[in-house]
Amino acid sequence: MSLDKLRGRLMISLVLGLIVVVALMAYGDFAEIGQVAAVFHWGLIPLILGLTMVNYLLRFAKWHYYLGLIGAGDTPAKDSFLMFFSGLSMVVTPGKVGEWLKSFLLKESRGVPLGRSAPIVIAERLTDAVAMLALASGGLLMTQSGWQIAAAVLGLAALMVAAVQYRPLTDFLLSVGERLPLLSSKAHHMRDFLDCAQTLFCPRALAVGIALGLVSWGAESVAFYVILLGMGLEANPLLLTQAAFIMNTSILAGSLVMVPGGLGVAEGGIAGLSQLLLGMTAERAVLSTLLIRFCTLWFSVVLGIGALTLFSRRLSKKSAGASTFITAGEGDLLEPALD
Repeated sequence: MSLDKLRGRLMISLVLGLIVVVALMAYGDFAEIGQVAAVFHWGLIPLILGLTMVNYLLRFAKWHYYLGLIGAGDTPAKDSFLMFFSGLSMVVTPGKVGEWLKSFLLKESRGVPLGRSAPIVIAERLTDAVAMLALASGGLLMTQSGWQIAAAVLGLAALMVAAVQYRPLTDFLLSVGERLPLLSSKAHHMRDFLDCAQTLFCPRALAVGIALGLVSWGAESVAFYVILLGMGLEANPLLLTQAAFIMNTSILAGSLVMVPGGLGVAEGGIAGLSQLLLGMTAERAVLSTLLIRFCTLWFSVVLGIGALTLFSRRLSKKSAGASTFITAGEGDLLEPALD
């Protein structure tokens, strides 16, 4: 993928993000949103960003733990750190390229085949989804709604794990793939993928992933809770439960659609549920939504771009003359394998 293409995808998402911001502010009232902003406790922003960083650091810990499980545990922690955060640079690009960027960077820097690392992306998403549903469970109990969707997500997750762990099924699929003309040459990649998936979906690895997800996404839920406190809402366990429900259900809903970063869907869910469950005015709900999205989604994009630039330069120095990675601003950033 060329740097120009990356910039183009990011620009598309930035425009879409701007449209969402304008739509949200139009839903409220520009003047009244300004008045609400004037009384918000802006000194809380460092705490909110700190809680967001806790989320990212724990998710990095999960990524690095998974690297060890697939036999890439010798990856230097610094490289692993930059790979993980580089993936955040594309969370708002169409096609969810960022989900697989880490695997590509791992292949280019450490020679780990994509088939071995790709299951990590699936394991991350699966354990995050289960953890977020658990965090939202208090709100699900209170509202007595959304259980059908939650049950469906958990059912699909359980079915995926069972299918991967059932060896006769995976062996059958591999044998079929080896006999098909279009897949026979890729059979060894399929075997790598399924072997690593079985390792990552074992009970111990799933338990570790879900536990890390509970704490990481819990930190982001607390970040939204802090924003609500900054809006003047009273601190109590009920508000924390509602904040966790609003954040996690909205983000999960956004992840189910192909819109980059869940833009529009997540914001609509946060603002709508804040009014419905917390009795907030449209203006306070809109400002709360904008703050949490700027301090999470867009904060991650900024961190990701910085990490990707550093990692590209790091690899460029190690392999002078190679064309796969070069410093930002010159030619191609990534090979077309990600297109």
